[in-house]
Amino acid sequence: MRIALGLEYDGSAFAGWQSQPHGNTVQDVLERALAAVAGAPSRVTCAGRTDAGVHALEQVVHFDPPSARPLNAWVRGVNAHLPDSVTVRWAAQVGEDFHARFSALSRGYRYLLFNHPVRPALHHRRVGWFHLPLDLEAMRAAAAHLIGEHDFSAFRAAECQARSPVKTLYTARIERLGDYLVFDFRANAFLHHMVRNMVGALVYVGKGRCPPEWLGELLASGDRRLAAPTFSPAGLYLTGIEYEERWRLPANGRIIAPLLLPAP
Repeated sequence: MRIALGLEYDGSAFAGWQSQPHGNTVQDVLERALAAVAGAPSRVTCAGRTDAGVHALEQVVHFDPPSARPLNAWVRGVNAHLPDSVTVRWAAQVGEDFHARFSALSRGYRYLLFNHPVRPALHHRRVGWFHLPLDLEAMRAAAAHLIGEHDFSAFRAAECQARSPVKTLYTARIERLGDYLVFDFRANAFLHHMVRNMVGALVYVGKGRCPPEWLGELLASGDRRLAAPTFSPAGLYLTGIEYEERWRLPANGRIIAPLLLPAP
């Protein structure tokens, strides 16, 4: 038997997704909660590992439970053993050929940037912040260079373990809502720090340091040393994983999780 779970979590207090010896990761607390319900250890596999401080509205994992339980036990029962910052939103029984990572068609990320002269307090660790005015149209023109299949080495962290830097970016959309800039990205897969590095480069364009065409030149160069610094993880959210409808996951596997902006 194989079970898929949809998770939501605030990554502020965690050292990322992937299990670590100190045990302070999302994977660690989830596996401890699953073991409490299953009565035996249960190892999970996620659709996309998130870094320290990164949040998720719709992370998907799968595991093979050591004992049968009603689906509700994998939701309400597991949630009873999780910290308040992590919750299981849904559980579904899937075929044994389902794989949270390799069955995924695409992943979605959203970055929330508070664009205001004064840093936020109430939304500290929930949004990124940049103090200078940003040119939305210039950033949109720059983001257009990222769409399509490219070698994204210029936006790849040095410690990235992906086999290939070639990814296909389907969406790179930027909207302004009051004092917030909302960046939405969707791709078949992402490199380590890829979204945060793209946001950093777009901010360089937005503040007038570089013209929009610079982003295309940077992409073609494949040289991370020429790019902007990696942006803060605070405003980054994994918004959902897309799967084929045959897996019968909630909302047919579409990227569905909305993200409400904080009140101005």
